[in-house]
Amino acid sequence: MSERKLLCEIVSPEEVVYSGEVSMVVAPAADGEIGFLPLHTPLVTTLDIGILRVKSSQNRWEYIAVHGGYLEVREDRVTVLADSAELASRIDVAQASEAKERAETRIEESRGKREDFYEAEKALRWALARLRAARGVETTADRRPPTAAM
Repeated sequence: MSERKLLCEIVSPEEVVYSGEVSMVVAPAADGEIGFLPLHTPLVTTLDIGILRVKSSQNRWEYIAVHGGYLEVREDRVTVLADSAELASRIDVAQASEAKERAETRIEESRGKREDFYEAEKALRWALARLRAARGVETTADRRPPTAAM
């Protein structure tokens, strides 16, 4: 008997970022990381900025930086409609590092300006997620461990 798989599709407004059969998906949901296995209870949730991980059919983790959006689970299918998403292998590390530095500068310059600070903080979180994904770092210190539910 073959092992059950999930069909995982990650779509951004620009392109289909990822599509394939996987054995597990771990996503940065708004309330923390959450893991999905085949036959998971149906669910729709919002995504946070972070790293979405898929365990491929070769039993290898692949990393995708995501910047918000929605995730839907149905039995053996996970669909992600991301505001922005980037495969780790396609991330320009130098560009992400520059974006991180710009965001840190904007944070320093925005003290006392709540809206500017909020936008700079989001830009910093996105740059850090891209860098972590590119380097294959699974979780961040400010996240809970993933929960895999069936």
